Amino acid sequence: MRKRTLSREIALKILYANDITKESVEECSRKYRDNNESQDENVEEFSSVIVEGVDANKQNIDSMIIKYAENWKLSRMATIDRNILRIAIFELLYAEGIPPKVTINEAIEIAKKYGDKNSGKFVNGILDKINKSEKRISKDETE
Repeated sequence: MRKRTLSREIALKILYANDITKESVEECSRKYRDNNESQDENVEEFSSVIVEGVDANKQNIDSMIIKYAENWKLSRMATIDRNILRIAIFELLYAEGIPPKVTINEAIEIAKKYGDKNSGKFVNGILDKINKSEKRISKDETE
């Protein structure tokens, strides 16, 4: 498995735990790392960037999901799908150096692996709309 894919999957597991338990992302990250083998330094670093980035920008990310997920309430979405969307939207809007096509394809594949039979299509539909309609947020705009 590629390092970035593994990083995204680790981030998904941590964000999923945060969503379910309502514990802080720091606590969920600590528990994940305590209970799983240490990964390559780059894997650990990228998964941390994702988790911290999603957590720091969650309100804006969730507003994007609400805006583009027509006829869906955030609370009614599958927890896995909601967190896959959060990761991908973070990458699309805030992370630099990752082509949107890569982000969307990775999200679809992770949704197929961890979600239900319709998760890939659901995630693709929302991310495609966001990618076509929203612009990347530069670091200057977030500070």
